[in-house]
Amino acid sequence: MKRALTAALLLGLCLSLASPAAAAASPDSGKTLVAYFSCTGTTQTLAEYAADILGADLYEIVPAEPYTDADLAYYTGGRADREQNDPSVRPAITDSVEDMGQYDTVLLGYPIWHGQAPRIISTFLESYDLSGKTILPFCTSHSSGIGSSDDDLHPLAPDADWLDGTRFAAGTTREEIAAWLDERGISPDAPIGAFDFEKRTVMLNSGYEMPILGLGTYSLSDEECYNSVTALLQAGGRLIDTAYMYGNEAAVGRAVRDSGVPREEIFVITKLYPGPQYAAPEQAIQEALDKLDIGYIDMMLLHHPGKNDVKAYKAMEQAVSEGKIHSLGLSNWYVEELEQFLPQVDIMPALVQNEIHPYYQENDVIPYIQSLGIVVQGWYPFGGRGYTAQLLGNETISAIAADHGVSSAQVILRWDLQKGVVVIPGSSDPDHIRENLDLFGFALTEDEMARINALDRGEKHDWY
Repeated sequence: MKRALTAALLLGLCLSLASPAAAAASPDSGKTLVAYFSCTGTTQTLAEYAADILGADLYEIVPAEPYTDADLAYYTGGRADREQNDPSVRPAITDSVEDMGQYDTVLLGYPIWHGQAPRIISTFLESYDLSGKTILPFCTSHSSGIGSSDDDLHPLAPDADWLDGTRFAAGTTREEIAAWLDERGISPDAPIGAFDFEKRTVMLNSGYEMPILGLGTYSLSDEECYNSVTALLQAGGRLIDTAYMYGNEAAVGRAVRDSGVPREEIFVITKLYPGPQYAAPEQAIQEALDKLDIGYIDMMLLHHPGKNDVKAYKAMEQAVSEGKIHSLGLSNWYVEELEQFLPQVDIMPALVQNEIHPYYQENDVIPYIQSLGIVVQGWYPFGGRGYTAQLLGNETISAIAADHGVSSAQVILRWDLQKGVVVIPGSSDPDHIRENLDLFGFALTEDEMARINALDRGEKHDWY
C-alpha cells in the first residue's frame, strides 16, 4: 500500500498542474491499439480486458478465409499445420487499421500454434510502417510459453521498440492483465483522474471508466427510484448512485434490467452502512448483489467511517478479486480519516464521495484527495433538503445562469465538473433529470468560477 500511495501522490501532483477541462481539451497523443487474432475466443477475452483497462482502441485481425475446426486440428496436415511449416505464408486479412499513424503503442495478441505466432500475425506486421512504435506482444497457450514466437516477429517490424512478451493461460483474470500492464509501464490513454469532456467520463485508478455525471437516488421511494433511473437512462445518463440505507437497490436493479441499455454501459454505485453491515460484510456484499441483480457492482463504497470499516473494506477487496465488484471507494472521508485509513488497506480507493456545494466547497480537501489519484464525487450539489431554493436563488449564481441562458442548477453542476468533481444530483422529475445532464453546451469562465468560489461559507448541511 505504501508503494501505491507513493505512486498515487506522484500521479496526483502531475494531475494537479492542469485543470480537468484543460486536460480534456488537449489533443490525443500516444494512443494505444490492442490488435489481436483469436480463433477460440481465449485471446479475444484478454485483448478486451487490456483495451478496457487502457481505454485503448481494439482491432481484431480477421482472416479473409476463416479457419475451420478441421483447419486447426494439429498434426493432420491441415491448413494451420501447412502454414506454420512455411514461413513465407501470409494469410490475407479482411480489413485494415484505420490510421495506424495515430498509435504510439500496439499490444499484439495471438495464440501459439506449433510454438510460433500464426502466420497471419506476420501479415499484420508487414502491412504497416511500425517504425518508432512500442509493440508489446502477448500470447495464449495451454502449455507452451511465448518462447521464440516473440523474437521471431521482431524482424517483421525492425524499427519498432519491442517489449518482452508474456504468455497467459485460459482463465487469466482482468486483474492479472492490469498488473501485467502496470509492470510493463503501459498506462491508460486517458490520464487517471482527468475528465474527458468529450466522452463525459473519467478514468479511475482501478482501470475502469466512470461517467462524470449521473443521478443520486437518496430519498427516492421504490417507484420514484425506478421511474427516475428509467428517465436517466432514456436521456442518455449512465451513472447511478444508491445505497443499502436508501432502501431502493432493488428498484435500481430492476430499472437497469428493464432499460434495454447494455449492462456494460451503465455504472452503478452502492454502499455498505456501519453497524451490522460492517460487522458481517461478506453477507452485506452478497445482499447488495442479490438486490441489484445486475451481475456485478461497478463500485461499492463504505457509507462513512465506523467500527469495523477496515474489516468491511477488506471484504470488498476480496469481492474485487472474485469479480463481484469492479472498483472501491469511500464516502464522507476527509483528510484525517484518509491518512488513518489508507495505510490499513491494499486497494487504493478509486473514489471519495463527500458533501460539496457552493456553500461548502471543501477547497482544501478536494485537491488532497485528487493528489492521491482518487476521483472526487459530490453529493448535495444543490445544498440538500431545506437549502436548495436558497442556493438556486443565489444572486451570483442566478446572474451567471442568465448570462449563459441556462438554469442555476446547470451552473452549479458545471462548476463542479470544472473543479474535477463528479456530480450525482438527485431528482424524481424527468425534465430536471434531462436538464442536469445538459452541461456541455457552455463553460464557465475563470472569472465566473472565481465568483462562485467566493460564495464558500464552510456551511455543512449534513452531519456526515
